[in-house]
Amino acid sequence: MNKTGGRIFNWLGVGSLAMFFSINVCCSAQTETVAKCESGKDYDLSLPGKVKLDLIWIEPGTFVMGTPKDESGRNNDETQHQVTLSKGYWLGKYEVIQSQWKAVMGSDPSHWQGEDLPVEQVSWYEAMKFCEKLTMIERAAGRLPEGYVYTLPTEAQWEYACRAGTTGAYNVDGATLNELGWHGDESQDKTHAVGQKKPNAWGLYDMHGNVWEWCLDWYGDYPKDPVTDPVGKTPGSGRVDRGGSWGHYAGLCRSGDRNDAGPGMKAGHVGFRLALAPAQSVE
Repeated sequence: MNKTGGRIFNWLGVGSLAMFFSINVCCSAQTETVAKCESGKDYDLSLPGKVKLDLIWIEPGTFVMGTPKDESGRNNDETQHQVTLSKGYWLGKYEVIQSQWKAVMGSDPSHWQGEDLPVEQVSWYEAMKFCEKLTMIERAAGRLPEGYVYTLPTEAQWEYACRAGTTGAYNVDGATLNELGWHGDESQDKTHAVGQKKPNAWGLYDMHGNVWEWCLDWYGDYPKDPVTDPVGKTPGSGRVDRGGSWGHYAGLCRSGDRNDAGPGMKAGHVGFRLALAPAQSVE
């Protein structure tokens, strides 16, 4: 199922870790931290150099994951099944951008350079290292909710947030893909600054196109029966990435389209979106 294919560039390495982080509440007193504040609110994570990383609160809930058999572009690995996410989580309003990556990791591996462009040329392992470093700092400072870590979203968390209550191919009913994401010929064969297209109903941008987004899980067949808090098949053939990219056409940018790639793969159209979510054990 690996559809990421295409041009792969050399990674530039990881530099020193900036050692100060703080997190403020967007919709309440600015002195509160995530650990002390109620769930149900969005947050601005403040990185060194006054670089912000916006997090959107995603309520727990139940949805139908996968796609109907008559959806255009559907693949046979998209079996519909009911998924319940029992705990809420925060998800990046945008894909992680290069200024945010540099604030944490100290360097920028991206082929297309730009502070507001999504970071790319990062493997699954490197995306997880970003999450682990951020978790380490925030936990030491007492700014994490109990049992939560900075991580990649699971495939189920990603699709639930992408859909935002919709059931069609794309996450805004009645909108065209051109209105929602950079893809195919319209992308001019490159990444674009995040947040220029329409958001979905939950305020998330660029869930379709721009760059594929790594997820936590191994790729594997979907179950047919209802499941709660799934973390994918262990082990699987590759790590999941979702959403399509600037280099792909409409069918690969659908809410339910699935892809997998080796966790060491780096490419100019693969990045990630940060989650602050309940800790999950995925080997």
